[in-house]
Amino acid sequence: MAEGEDLQTFTSIMDALVRISTSMKNMERELVCPVCKEMYKQPLALPCAHNVCHVCASEVLLQHGYLCCDPTSEPSSPAATPATRSPRLGRRAVPKPDRLDRLLKSGGTAGGDGDGARGLSRGRAERFWGFGTYPGRKRGTVHPQTVSFPCPACQRDVDLGERGLGSLFRNLTLERVVERYRQTINISAAIMCQFCKPPQLEATKGCTECKSSFCNECFKLYHPWGTQKAQHEPTPPTLTFRPKGLMCPEHKEEVTHYCKTCQRLVCQLCRVRRTHTSHKITPVLSAYQALREKLTKSLAYILSSQDTVQTQIAELEETVKHTEVNGSQAKEEVSQLIQGLCAMLEEKRATLLQAIEECQQERLASLHCQIQEHQAMLENSGMVGYAQEVLKETDHPCFVQAAKQLHNRILRATDSLQSFRPAATASFSHFQLDVSRELKLLTDLAFIRAPEAPVIDTQRTYAYDQIFLCWRLPQHSPSAWHYTVEYRKTDAKAKGLKLWQRREEVRGTSALVEYLDTDSVYVLRVKGCNKAGFGEYSEDIYLHTPPAPVLNFFLDNRWGFNRDRLAISKDQRAVRSVPGIPMLFAAERLMTSCHLSIDLVIGDVAITQGKSYWACCVDPSSYLVKVGVGLESKLQEWFQVPQDVVSPRYDPDSGHDSGAEDTTVEAPPPYAFLTIGMGKILLSHGSALTSRDPNGCTVPLPPRIGICLDYEQGKVSFYDAVSFRELWECGVDCSGPVCPAFCFIGGGALHLQELVANKQERKVTIGGFAKLD
Repeated sequence: MAEGEDLQTFTSIMDALVRISTSMKNMERELVCPVCKEMYKQPLALPCAHNVCHVCASEVLLQHGYLCCDPTSEPSSPAATPATRSPRLGRRAVPKPDRLDRLLKSGGTAGGDGDGARGLSRGRAERFWGFGTYPGRKRGTVHPQTVSFPCPACQRDVDLGERGLGSLFRNLTLERVVERYRQTINISAAIMCQFCKPPQLEATKGCTECKSSFCNECFKLYHPWGTQKAQHEPTPPTLTFRPKGLMCPEHKEEVTHYCKTCQRLVCQLCRVRRTHTSHKITPVLSAYQALREKLTKSLAYILSSQDTVQTQIAELEETVKHTEVNGSQAKEEVSQLIQGLCAMLEEKRATLLQAIEECQQERLASLHCQIQEHQAMLENSGMVGYAQEVLKETDHPCFVQAAKQLHNRILRATDSLQSFRPAATASFSHFQLDVSRELKLLTDLAFIRAPEAPVIDTQRTYAYDQIFLCWRLPQHSPSAWHYTVEYRKTDAKAKGLKLWQRREEVRGTSALVEYLDTDSVYVLRVKGCNKAGFGEYSEDIYLHTPPAPVLNFFLDNRWGFNRDRLAISKDQRAVRSVPGIPMLFAAERLMTSCHLSIDLVIGDVAITQGKSYWACCVDPSSYLVKVGVGLESKLQEWFQVPQDVVSPRYDPDSGHDSGAEDTTVEAPPPYAFLTIGMGKILLSHGSALTSRDPNGCTVPLPPRIGICLDYEQGKVSFYDAVSFRELWECGVDCSGPVCPAFCFIGGGALHLQELVANKQERKVTIGGFAKLD
């Protein structure tokens, strides 16, 4: 039993050691310098949040033409150890400015690098040495240049300022982690004394001030009693020596605060400088606690999400496999297409060469035949000899018989001789090919690009009973086979965002979105797709739906309105006021106190419950138009007894008609109208206006006016139907059926907003589970 427990304990210990070893090996990637590919030595923290060895950073800057101080001149290097100089001597002092000037003028060396420092200006040498810029020092008249360091990790240039590496903090925490890692992977390695003669003894003490490790005897030797070095505090031996605290690289003071604006540690001197004026500076302890808490939470979240990480790794590995397979498949497809083009070109080449060959053979045959005919006309040819023999014939009938045939041949030969022309031309110029267009096509041959992000047409896109969304592709964008429309409802009170509702394979460049909630804001976006895949999304567009269900109605042309002055369109959705000759006659009698009538037209529906919304467009050139609602019974009375413009109740300058001047204040008015004229809307701030009221104001007329009637509440609201900004709200008597009403004084026109569902330019309807092409 005891042996089993011991075996289990040993197994658990070995498993723990394996886990620790694996963790350490994985952590080693975080401790390697991106330049030298070895573990960090005196790492510097770059402004881009990466780290690099001090020596490596100096070498990189030297390669780019910058002069840096030799980082190996620190006491930790063999050339500067206490063994090479008297223990009574302190650290080598930094050259004074006048000393540096003399060295530069005389062409001497500074820090062992005479060739690099020779000929440099004092400002530049001080800048790269890291001690030329500090408070109280007067700079030259020429503004010094900043040092740009090419970070090997993020592959971009990092601005180090005027002081170069001298402005960077040393990453002491990373040094400690590297040291602990070295001790973990090599526990048995002993640290030897740096000053013992062979054989060296194991170091027992270290000195942070001397930056060296000593055995007991050497420590006493190099820290004699009665000297300043005797006050050095011994520390455990180590290979890397660090200061006790993080020091400001500019003022050599311990950092005590953290600048949130610059995101940089600062000392007391940095804090009072003008550079950090009005910056938000906190004690380093507060920054430590806040950052430690954030790091702890983030690390805890990562550790608690190991299953998710493994799942994502598996997904990435699967993606790698698919990438390799799809890449090979794409290569094969391109190879097949190019081979097909080559085969087609080869077939076309054979056809063209065959046509040239046939033409060539035909011409050669004609020319050979012509050559034979001309050879027959030679003196020693057969035809000439035969003709001479025929001429010797004395028998007249026989001569006529033979000479007739021969004479025809002689005539043809004579004509050919007199009018000589080759039977075929030797030129093949009409067989030349013009392949410039094909070469351009082959030059432009490239992979198909996905469509660019569509541009939503905000002039044609709007929300009414449904949302009509219209878009277009940029001018030079590849074409799209179909589109995907996504939309979701935004809710400021909800903690998380709602999921996108997606409708795929939308044909055309417009779509309808149905089944939306009223008085809500929806965000929509579109992306195109072709053989290359999906392109980028368009910019999000936010649309506000009407505050109530949309009421669909037509203008009533059966009774009440004045046909001489009002003209209603055939579809009963538009009306125009055409005063004509009667208005001119009435205007002629204005000086005799003749009254001008208000022309009224109402909708063919009456509202008896709930909330309803509709919109209309008023012609900006209209003289005076009133849109609103009224009790059906009162409107019928209006039709029986037409009102006039000089009545105080219906004065066009009275703002919004309430129709309640002769009733008590508590009683709601039977009418509620918004006054529109000459491209403006007259607002009354909720109270009836007279023509002498100075508190009235006007606002520009929007493209569409929205009217929302709440029958139960007895209220009517007027909106800018584009932005759904409320313009005015008032009460109205809803004791009976209420009808939409429109009034005209003088010339004017308006038309009712057409339902989106009735638009003829509709391409696709989407919503719920329905999709109609």
